[in-house]
Amino acid sequence: MTMDPRLTASSPGTATHCPYCALQCGTRLSGVRGAVEVRPDPDFPVNRGGLCQKGWTAPDVLGVPDRLATPLVRGADGRLAAAGWDEALDLVARRLREIRAAHGPDALAVFGGGGLTNEKAYTLGKFARLALGTSQIDYNGRFCMASAAAAQIAAFGVDRGLPFPVTDLGGADVVLLAGANPAETMPPLLRHLDRPDLIVADPRRTRTAERAALHLQPTPGTDLALALGLLHIAVTEGLVDKAYVDERTTGFDAAWARAVAWWPERVEAVTGVAVSELRAAVRMLAGAERAYVLTGRGAEQHSKGTDTVAAFINLALALGLPGRAGRGFGTLTGQGNGQGGREMGQKADQLPGYRLLTDPAAREHVSRLWGVPPDRLPGPGRSAYELLDAIGEAGGPRALLVVGSNPVVSAPAAGRVTERLGRLDLLVVADFVPSETARLADVVLPVAQWAEEEGTLTNLEGRVLRRRRLLDPPPGVRGDLEVLHALAVRLGEPAERYPCAPREVFAELREATRGGPADYSGISYERLDAGAELYWPCPEGSTGTPRMFLDRFAHPDGRARFAPVEHRDPAETPGPGFPLYATTGRVLAHYQSGAQTRRVARLAEAAPEPFVEMHPDTAARAGLADGQWALVRSARGAMRARVRCEPSLRTDTVFVPFHFPGAGRANLITHPALDPRSRMPEFKVCAVRVEAAP
Repeated sequence: MTMDPRLTASSPGTATHCPYCALQCGTRLSGVRGAVEVRPDPDFPVNRGGLCQKGWTAPDVLGVPDRLATPLVRGADGRLAAAGWDEALDLVARRLREIRAAHGPDALAVFGGGGLTNEKAYTLGKFARLALGTSQIDYNGRFCMASAAAAQIAAFGVDRGLPFPVTDLGGADVVLLAGANPAETMPPLLRHLDRPDLIVADPRRTRTAERAALHLQPTPGTDLALALGLLHIAVTEGLVDKAYVDERTTGFDAAWARAVAWWPERVEAVTGVAVSELRAAVRMLAGAERAYVLTGRGAEQHSKGTDTVAAFINLALALGLPGRAGRGFGTLTGQGNGQGGREMGQKADQLPGYRLLTDPAAREHVSRLWGVPPDRLPGPGRSAYELLDAIGEAGGPRALLVVGSNPVVSAPAAGRVTERLGRLDLLVVADFVPSETARLADVVLPVAQWAEEEGTLTNLEGRVLRRRRLLDPPPGVRGDLEVLHALAVRLGEPAERYPCAPREVFAELREATRGGPADYSGISYERLDAGAELYWPCPEGSTGTPRMFLDRFAHPDGRARFAPVEHRDPAETPGPGFPLYATTGRVLAHYQSGAQTRRVARLAEAAPEPFVEMHPDTAARAGLADGQWALVRSARGAMRARVRCEPSLRTDTVFVPFHFPGAGRANLITHPALDPRSRMPEFKVCAVRVEAAP
């Protein structure tokens, strides 16, 4: 509970959703004697009356002492100083016009976020392509779900994180979690994983792995070899569901031609996972009446992440899991609106409704709704890291608008990205706290928070949800839709093209998505407010699609596709100068770059500083002891962290969380190598050495 001066008396409860992860746990907010109080919604099936530490403390962020309440403009003395809204917006619009006139529209760029509501993500994509005229828009979801999305589209014809309700997992007998640690990243999910036997593939013995019936502990960067080996065992032990493969899939022979070389002993040599454990995992999955395979960031955030997810899909298809009641394959979306955020047009290659920007029919449909000719829509732009890395280069962005993201902490090779941001002619950041990125900006625009706005979000199971407002924004703070409207009008766009009311925006995005893979045309605020449970695709007149693929997959022939994939090493492996693998991830108390959670006293006390987790023998060889400060150094830079000895960790591996700023940024060491298809950076593995900090 946190005191809020906007609550002068008790206020009725507001049903809404947690602002953090993609579970979007149902919550009820109320004002009690001048304080915002949160309680879990016992009727919302995803969290079933539970919340994690972050959810329980979410109201604390509403009143943090350094909450932004007025625009800031960097003056001639180099300092940010308070300014009026008209002054700040006039300055931004003037500089955008000047830079566009001098260098062309692609000198302007937009970087969005996976936590924005559907309405804001939709408007941001329209603003970039029409008001700015630029192709240079992408978002931080490229760092989260891009590989899983690419693999699912290739296999199934469409990407929805979980193509079934999360509650289905509660009826499973066995669930394989590949590179996922929901005990720390989304704890309420465990309420659905109490019954199944868990198989957890993770280099660390995480809190999730501690609950597992079987823990597979592969060398970092070898998840693809692991998946190939599991498919090999399924085939050679006669555990393939041949009737399903023949009737509902295509491409099995080509996939098997790659997996045939990954016999169990070879997989053990590459991954370090014992043959007996490999066989046990496949037999558990194949022997279960109801089984699921789920991937997370640990398998996906690699330069071969798309192929890795495809390999786990191959395993699931061989066992006959996807598109069958009580069975399935899915991926655990991370960010709060990671699913909806990539459907609404803020991704470099997509238009609303999960339509491709290169599809002439999609361009015609959306441009007609927007009232412009199709050729006014730019083509696909750079992916997230490539956009940031191109700053300062010939033909690269010279002005950047950041909305709902903190790339100074969250981008790979963070030192390089920070240096690139410093080359911009104009950096504008819309945020509600002075994040590390906002502190570098030329103009900072204070915007509303989750409990101060209306809108919709789409959670990891494709369920569309209503965000409802408890409070008005503080004086001097505006909503993102208002900001984009004001800038668009100053740039010469018609005011009616950019509604400020979320309900009006949603009515338009319904039409924009109509007939697309992610069809929202049958969803409305009225239906959601009446309590309807609506999952996309939901065409007009439909009740939605809680379970996809039960009759056919989304390819024209109705069949799922196996993918012929081959293991390859990560972009960087340990050697004489950097003898250890480093892998990154989250901790229970914090979320993403930590800009919100590090400001909550109870969460900061639970996880106050960066640490490097390492085996005691590894620490001893480096001359380090538990609790000592160390430098974790890669070829790109070094981060400072406190040593935390963990006997269950592999002796060749260290782990660092990525929530901390400054010298404790894990992304100072991570590798920016990109997956060739998804353009996902290789966050999960790089070569490092650990040494005592001076």
